[in-house]
Order: sequence, then C-alpha cells, then structure tokens
Amino acid sequence: MARSGIGDRVEGLHSVTAAVAAGRVERLIVESARAPELTELMTAAEHAGAVVERRPDITDLAVTGAPQGVVARCRPISPVSLDAAVAATDPAALVVLDHLEDPRNAGAIARSMLAAGVRGLVVARRRTAPLGATAFKAAAGALEHLAVTEVSSVAAAVDRLKRLGVWTVGLDAAGSQSLFGLGLLGEPVAIVVGAEGRGLGRLVSERVDVVASIPLRGPVESLNASVAAALGVFEIARVRAER
Repeated sequence: MARSGIGDRVEGLHSVTAAVAAGRVERLIVESARAPELTELMTAAEHAGAVVERRPDITDLAVTGAPQGVVARCRPISPVSLDAAVAATDPAALVVLDHLEDPRNAGAIARSMLAAGVRGLVVARRRTAPLGATAFKAAAGALEHLAVTEVSSVAAAVDRLKRLGVWTVGLDAAGSQSLFGLGLLGEPVAIVVGAEGRGLGRLVSERVDVVASIPLRGPVESLNASVAAALGVFEIARVRAER
C-alpha cells in the first residue's frame, strides 16, 4: 500500500483549525450535534474554499478515538529538502526521528519543537509512524508550521547533516555526555531520537557526533521518546538564550 500524504486527513478541533488557517482543507465534515460550537470553524473553511458537510455521526470516518466532532480531508503537506529543513531555523535546529513507531509520539514531538523554536523535522520514509490523523491530532496544529523532510536512510541523513555543517546529537541512556549544558547545542545542531524500546539504530548511533544521555534520578531506566525529545529541544532553546 502506498504511503499516504503528510496530513491528508486531519481530526480534532485544534489540528483542523490550523489546517483551515493554512488553506489546506478541501472537505470539512462536521458532526451535526456539535455544529453550533463549530460554527466559526465551518465559516472559516467555507471562506477558504472548502466544502462543508454535516453528518449525524462521524465515528465511522474517524481514525482517532476522539475526533471532537470534526474530520477534514486536506491537500497533503509537501516535504522539503534536507537543506530547506536546515535553513528553517537560524542557527539550524532540527529533530531527526529514527523510525519512531507511535504517531502520538511524533505529534507530541512536533508540538514541543514548535514551542521551543525548532522548525526542522526529519523522518524516515518507511518503517516509521505515519504523519497522519493521529500524529496531527497530537501535534495540535504544530505540524502546519514545521519544515518536514522524508529520507530513505536516517544514517545517510546524519552524514548529510554533517556535510551541511550541522552537529548531530543522538539521545541514548548509555551516552557518555550529559545533554544538559552541552555546549554545541548553541551551534547548528540536530537532536536524533531513537525508536520506542529499541532506541537509536546501530548505524545511526555510530554516525552521530555525540551520544548524549539525560541524567535520571531514581529507579527509571529511560524516558518516553517524546519526553526525551522535548527535553532536547528546550535545552537547545535554553543554551541559545544564555548566549
């Protein structure tokens, strides 16, 4: 089956509102029982040229468990080149997802990235969480504002980032350096986050410039991927704010 486009289906009030504002919504489907509270959204969608449809129940159309009475069919977001993702933040700041499997984690990471001012997101083209309805709902509109790059090989993308003058920092509990206070976060940098459970792939771990750990207190072996990424992007923001 062909991989669906980035954000071609969006659900949930915040994510759909952001997609309407971006001019991507082609068809907006609203649950009639909730129509009064969605009036402003329907008006905005119609003004943007979208077809608005009301249905008694949209449960059978929804991918997520709580679509909040609204589903949108959208023009997909076009991926950008790796060079463009690097240029999205000055100095460059990116997050590279090494085959994450849970789209909710991918969406939560996107939300943290936008809040921290990190705009470049690199994802694998295959064997990874799709950037579909579940990820977009978790992102609450953030994915509309990121420069997203799809790559065939995360390890090769790490090498390419180095050639573009971007430091690469892999997050791993076994890392020899602490993420906190890592000076090179003030330079052009990419935080590389491994998959849930498995962590960084072997080739990726070997190719990043630094493998950094997040100091943990108490009997906890690791953090959720989205929490680790959030700490990474906000540490970038903290280090840069102090310079």
